[in-house]
Amino acid sequence: MARTPSNMLPLGTKAPDFSLLDTVSGNTLHLNDLKGEKGTVVLFICNHCPFVIHINSELVAIANTYAGKGISFIAISSNDVENYPQDSPEKMKIHAKTEGYPFPYLYDETQEVAKAYDAACTPDLYLFDSDLKLVYRGQLDDSRPENGVPLSGKDLRHALDCVIEGKENTKPQKPSIGCNIKWKS
Repeated sequence: MARTPSNMLPLGTKAPDFSLLDTVSGNTLHLNDLKGEKGTVVLFICNHCPFVIHINSELVAIANTYAGKGISFIAISSNDVENYPQDSPEKMKIHAKTEGYPFPYLYDETQEVAKAYDAACTPDLYLFDSDLKLVYRGQLDDSRPENGVPLSGKDLRHALDCVIEGKENTKPQKPSIGCNIKWKS
């Protein structure tokens, strides 16, 4: 498995706007319609990446826990589906239902959204506050496939708690590690 780290977009960056196809509902959804009252998590993921597969259950658990606390979650796949057909919109819809995603799973066909967020890997996680300013970017926790560290979501959970409580997150933010986004040639 290739290990690609996050690019660590500067804190305070305003969330780039987007309108993308939700593969589950078939509707085009907009960031401003999806954002949470207190915060918004934008996840760059895909169907086949072992790093994403490893954390899927914890992502679902966190989204289910924090949805009632004013936090919204948005998942985006930006992979090149011509060379990686397992990440096609049709398969994204099946995957979202199989995994029980409680959030929209959007398809970034042009890859422009991934570029606007400076996303580099799957999973790449971003947390924005109520004004859509970046307050956290990085890893879910220290667990990786085959490293034996149990999933906890502690890094993202801490960042979410800080947003909800209106506190500054003073803990170090570590880059996420995962498969590189599959860019079109």
